[in-house]
Amino acid sequence: MRIIGNLLWWLFGGLEAAIGYFTGSLAMAVTIVGLPIAWQTFKIGLLCLWPFGADIKDTGYPNGCIYIPLNIIWIIFGGLWAWLTHILFGLLLFITIIGIPFAKQHFKMAKLSLSPFGKDVELHM
Repeated sequence: MRIIGNLLWWLFGGLEAAIGYFTGSLAMAVTIVGLPIAWQTFKIGLLCLWPFGADIKDTGYPNGCIYIPLNIIWIIFGGLWAWLTHILFGLLLFITIIGIPFAKQHFKMAKLSLSPFGKDVELHM
């Protein structure tokens, strides 16, 4: 069932969203300073490619104090817009019965796009 859900997700915009996140990740990776942000956008892009069957886990590293300022910088420079976009599409999809599973995936992506530092994406294929 995950494969069918992911294929439908790709067909109705998930592939374009993943390409957008990967393009942004590549643009940030060109600069040395943007490498941490590039890694976070790459994680969100992976979640856009395979949202059904993916989990978001805390990394659990002991040096978590750096995650708070990085998440604040992330929110200021684009994370808020990504979060708002996923929330908007999730609410629009929740209107129909067929769109509810896709809305749940948008809410999962919204959770990651609001604070990606300190979180990891686990893909179960």
